[in-house]
Parts: sequence; structure tokens; C-alpha cells
Amino acid sequence: MELLLLHYPFTFLLIAVLILCWMYPTFRYFCMITVYQVWIFAISFLVIIIALPRGRRCENMKILRMAILSAKYVLGIKIVVKGKENLRTKKPCILVLNHQNSLDIMVMMQILPDRCVPVAKKEVLYMGTFGLACWLSGIIFIDRKKKEESIAILTKVADTMCRDNFHVLIFPEGTRNHSGSMLPFKRGAFQLAVRAQIPIVPVVISSYNSFYSQNEKRFTSGTSTIQILPAVETVGLSPDDVPKLTEQVRDSMMSAYQRISGMTNGGSHE
Repeated sequence: MELLLLHYPFTFLLIAVLILCWMYPTFRYFCMITVYQVWIFAISFLVIIIALPRGRRCENMKILRMAILSAKYVLGIKIVVKGKENLRTKKPCILVLNHQNSLDIMVMMQILPDRCVPVAKKEVLYMGTFGLACWLSGIIFIDRKKKEESIAILTKVADTMCRDNFHVLIFPEGTRNHSGSMLPFKRGAFQLAVRAQIPIVPVVISSYNSFYSQNEKRFTSGTSTIQILPAVETVGLSPDDVPKLTEQVRDSMMSAYQRISGMTNGGSHE
């Protein structure tokens, strides 16, 4: 009887939260953000339990990918992928993605191929269970404040990619971008591809504005579209070609972003 009575406060609390989410979009926004973050850190703990006995290896990324991707069901986010045929390769390549906000972590998992490790800022390593799960999954951490050290790490990666047969995922904007456009691309990903003489696969995530807006404090269920563009070859290119290559890829990604986000004339949803 006492156990049954204990259920009532939780039931009323749940009903109250649902009503508040329905009545107040701002309240729903913060609830959804909280649920997403708690889910990521909680599910990362399970990843650690499974991956820890295996040690640090990129194969653990499969576990992390499935775990984080499950958040889309909790949040009610549908992810549509176009151009899947452009990523059907077993040879090493560099995936470059546009970066909008923390939802990218979940959405990018939808297309992450096997033996692919993202490059992340070093601060992620210290984000509790999520940071440890990322480390165990072989994610490459770089300190953006130490340029020479970052270059040395990426150079080492370029020299081992073909030998160890793995892919690398990089956000060339270098930081989150809420502008509804794309920031100028940093050249690290393209220097890496040219040094390793491997293709670049541009991947574009549509604007989240139809269901998510940090400025408006709005977060509902919705659909995110991912467009995988044809690979850009780098065989025969030299470091002198990197600036042109960077702009070429950015222009193609910007065009695709505007198209799949329903923008016209370079307009923004924000």
C-alpha cells in the first residue's frame, strides 16, 4: 500500500511536467535539453562498462554510435540521409561536416561509417562519462590553443590512416555556428587529406531551425536531413592547392545546406 502511494507523487509530477511542456514552449525547450544531456552522459556510462575491458580502440565507436543515436527516439527526431552511395567505400577518407550545435553529436552518428574516428577539441575529454567514452572509442583530441601540437597530431594521423585503414571525421568550421550559414573553414582537414592523398567526403546537416532554436528557446520533435556529397579526390594535389580545395568544398557544402534547409538566395532561417 505504501509503495502504491509513493507512485502518486511521481505520477502527478510527470503529468504536471507534460502539461507545462504543452503550455510553455520555453519550459519544453529546457526539459528537452536536459533530457538530451542526461541521456548522453547516462548512456556513456554503459558504453564505458562495455568498452573498458577492450581498451582504447576505434572499434568501440560502434558501441558509442548506437548508444548516442538512440537519443533520437527519446527526442522524437527523425533523420533522413541522402546520397548514401557516396559513402560506400572501405578505403580511408576524410569526412567534413558543418557544425551547428550539440545535436550534431547525435545526428552525425547516423552516417558514421565503421572504423571512423572524429576529431574533437580537448575540452571534450574532461566532460565526465561522455569524455571517457569518447577516449575509449579512439576519438582524436586536439588543443586548439596549441597550433603546433595540433599540426603534429594531424600529421601523425595522416601518416597512419592508410596503413591502419580508418576514416577521420572533422568539423572544418572549428566551432559551433548558430548563424544559419557556415563559418570560414579551417584548413586542417584539407591539409590532412592532401598529405595522405585520400578523398574528402563532404557531409551536410540541414538547419535544425524547423524544430530547434536556441535564440527562440524552442525544441520540438522534427526531421533532420543529411546530404552526403560525392567524394573530392586529392591524388596529385600539393599543399599549394589546399586553399582552393578548401573553398571548393565549402562552396559545395554551402549550396547543399541552403537547398536541404529550404533556403533561397542564401537566406537564413534564424
